[in-house]
Amino acid sequence: MSGRLFRRAGPGEIVRKLCAKVILERDLINEGDRILIAASGGKDSTVMAWALSSLRPAIKKNYQLAALHISSDFCSCCKKSVLSGRLAEWGIPFTDLFVPVIGRLKEGRKMNCYWCSTQRRTELLAYAVGNGFNKIALGHHLDDIIETFFMNLCAKGELSTMPVRLSYRKYPVELIRPLAYLEERQIIDCAAEQNILKASCTCPFGINSKRRDMRKRIAELTGASGAVKRRILRALGCGSQDLLTD
Repeated sequence: MSGRLFRRAGPGEIVRKLCAKVILERDLINEGDRILIAASGGKDSTVMAWALSSLRPAIKKNYQLAALHISSDFCSCCKKSVLSGRLAEWGIPFTDLFVPVIGRLKEGRKMNCYWCSTQRRTELLAYAVGNGFNKIALGHHLDDIIETFFMNLCAKGELSTMPVRLSYRKYPVELIRPLAYLEERQIIDCAAEQNILKASCTCPFGINSKRRDMRKRIAELTGASGAVKRRILRALGCGSQDLLTD
């Protein structure tokens, strides 16, 4: 399908088409899947939940959705009542689980994004396995994947990034990233169109994260071009040959 047709589509339709594209190309969803959405309360995971709930006719597979939100002892900004209400409109059951992320820090350690992510991922896996889910959907998008690659390259000397699909050896659960073909700007546009921004929050620690610094560097490298970002994604073996271009 041509880029022109994509450009005529509205933000929500673009999100739906690119989500369906990555799901079908990467075989992210199969018949009978029970998918647990990691609902952070932010725009990305909320837009992902909306897209997955509305894509069943396009995907032509029966799958179940549920959402898990992990509350913590450092962030109370999430509008959980609004979030749970929107998820209910889309037919997605909502569960809120409290995890003392700061409370688990060892003495002398400082709070950071990696620690929080590790604690949340551990709880997501435990909940999914304990409640019969075979897949966990994460709201990472194209920009997240590219940023992670460059962060790993510069900080760790590793050529690695977030996989679109990841299977665990120890757990009967797969991680999937249905927003992998979408830029953050496209998700923001969709969130505004679908009135999702009013139901989302942001992390207070994210403002000063190293990821923000890397995002600025990548913007300079790519000229903020979606086409260049998608070429990088394709070079990483994660992308399609005919994604929506600028």
